[in-house]
Amino acid sequence: MGLNIVLVEPEIPQNTGNISRTCAATHTSLHLIHPLGFTITEKHVKRAGLDYWEHLHLVEYPDISTFFDQHGKKELYYVTTKAEQTYADIAYGDECFFLFGKETLGLDEELLVKNRSRCIRLPMAGEARSLNLSNAVAVIVYEYYRQKGFETLTKAGKLHHRQWES
Repeated sequence: MGLNIVLVEPEIPQNTGNISRTCAATHTSLHLIHPLGFTITEKHVKRAGLDYWEHLHLVEYPDISTFFDQHGKKELYYVTTKAEQTYADIAYGDECFFLFGKETLGLDEELLVKNRSRCIRLPMAGEARSLNLSNAVAVIVYEYYRQKGFETLTKAGKLHHRQWES
């Protein structure tokens, strides 16, 4: 149940590390579809995720067909710069899967055409090609939880007041 981020053949280890940290901090499941452009043990992935790896629910698939065999009937959204509707146009259900393509190519065009009504985009200036993958994931994650009233993300940090001498 809940929110699921799906990275289809990610290529940049730092992006996946940053995304894993966002997922761990929000109790969001991370699904990785192989082939990956790196090994999951690479220091760049681990460093970007810092000490959050033990809190991450990570699921890996050998290919996209295996992922669709297990989750194809669920509420899936395809994040792409080519979509007509934005991520804010949708009222999300309780269990959603958001698919993001590899950094250099995005999601497969045929997949997007077959699922046009489930494609969403993040608005940006016309001259921009795309956002960084980890930033795009963070926007989607927090929109999902905003719609749910942040009900599972209630922990607040403590403010520490310091008196500054003038």
